[in-house]
Amino acid sequence: MQLRPYQQQLKADIYSEWQRGAQTVLAVLPTGGGKSAISASVVNDHQGAACVMAHRAELVSQLSLALAREHVRHRVIGPPALAKLCVAAHMDALRTTFYDPNARVGVASVQSIESYKDHAGWFNQVGLTVGDEGHHYLRDNQFGRALLKFPNARGLLVTATPVRADGKGLGRRSDGFADAMVEGPAMRELIEAGFLSKYRVFAPPSNLNRAEIPITAGGDFSAKVLHDVTKRSTVLGDIVQHYVKHASGKLGLTFADSIDNATDIALRFRAAGINAEVLTGKTEGWLRASILKKFAAREVMQIVSVALIDEGFDCPAVEVVSDGAATESYGRFAQRFGRGLRVLPGKTHMLYFDHVGNAIRHGLPDAPREWSLDRRERKTSKKVDDAIPLRTCTECTGCYEAFLKVCPYCGHQHVPPGRSAPEQVDGDLIEMLGTPWIAQTAKEVERIDGPCYAPGGMPAIAVRGLQNTHYERQVAQKLLRDTMATWAGWKAFMGHDDSESYKLFYFRYGVDVMTAKTLGRPDAEALAARIQTELDKHGVIAK
Repeated sequence: MQLRPYQQQLKADIYSEWQRGAQTVLAVLPTGGGKSAISASVVNDHQGAACVMAHRAELVSQLSLALAREHVRHRVIGPPALAKLCVAAHMDALRTTFYDPNARVGVASVQSIESYKDHAGWFNQVGLTVGDEGHHYLRDNQFGRALLKFPNARGLLVTATPVRADGKGLGRRSDGFADAMVEGPAMRELIEAGFLSKYRVFAPPSNLNRAEIPITAGGDFSAKVLHDVTKRSTVLGDIVQHYVKHASGKLGLTFADSIDNATDIALRFRAAGINAEVLTGKTEGWLRASILKKFAAREVMQIVSVALIDEGFDCPAVEVVSDGAATESYGRFAQRFGRGLRVLPGKTHMLYFDHVGNAIRHGLPDAPREWSLDRRERKTSKKVDDAIPLRTCTECTGCYEAFLKVCPYCGHQHVPPGRSAPEQVDGDLIEMLGTPWIAQTAKEVERIDGPCYAPGGMPAIAVRGLQNTHYERQVAQKLLRDTMATWAGWKAFMGHDDSESYKLFYFRYGVDVMTAKTLGRPDAEALAARIQTELDKHGVIAK
């Protein structure tokens, strides 16, 4: 199968890191970007034994089909039913099969690797391993133990979300295996290029109280408490009512926090005349395959899932995602969101209905993100990233980035609660023109830019020290303001007016433009460095 240019580039980057000495490379590409195709192409290039791993039957089957599309003959390591599932996928898509129990390439379930009886020493022969959903692979978990079964292999881990709710790092110097990370195009780039679907986000009113739900050591909500709080809320009924009112006739995935709540939602869908089925980790493999096939044929209009198809589920027909499972994990949220982004003839956009505050909590999944292989502070209920916050339109419940003045869905204009302080207007200084705050801050800027006046009677040495400090502040401010001017010019080139640029700056750096011009030397230098880092990342050069 021919790779797209951006997939070919990511594949080339993977090989470059291996050539530089990396044993294991982590490759990042958004959901729907074609990670399976890249993995299969890499395996096809490999001349010896290889193993591709995933942790769920559907994912193993999808990887098996990707290899089959490359005409790679392969064995399937797992229960006999898993091999049958893979063969059925080949026959449905290709009318032939590339399953070969004696092949040197294997597709395996992570769970089966530990118990596999390797009488022929295949583990030692394998020279390449590929781990799907690579954010799971840590040295101290089952994924890591499976990877360590292959002592002579270089590794490729692929994921859309190289981040964990527990804060553990995927790098070898932290908790994982990756020696290097390579990134393909971001989600926004793939949407604009037409490789992923456009979307609209709506957050209907919800009485779910996330504050009632404790966060576990794993970094996400307590499952039992989440179930109870969701059950007491109106979320379950709201999901069905909102779908019937705004998306009836569209194929939908609904995410629930528990089997009990998923069953409740499915019953409510059926009562409303919508054919719905529940898929969980306890659903038999043959039944899963049957339900997914009916879903693709539009015989089932709603699948209600519990921690099963959050990751890796490949069905381009999805038009609506209804999220009824609150999560503190950005990865889980982004993976769910991505289920609806596959393109489909006649599909203009995906609808994401956020009934539990996940989009508001985490921001849009196509907002710029910076990834790291290192550990990070475990996420709590406090927002710790710098994604642009979302605003919910009071008219249509549409969610959009808060730097926009009007709702992009209905045109309703947001009115700030006041104009006496920058935080009330999200840093938009145009909204504050003529206010006392502007006048007072302007005087401080003027004082900083002017000469240094020492108090009368101060010793000469102290005067010189004060003047030096003042001069150093002016130099730091000159650097900061020049850097800010370059940043503003870049945003203007990108089509943002002054109002939007002011807000973007405020959300990105946590300070309004005017206050930034009053910072002392250390803070001014630090802010200038942060801005310059962003400019460098995007190749922006001052004129």
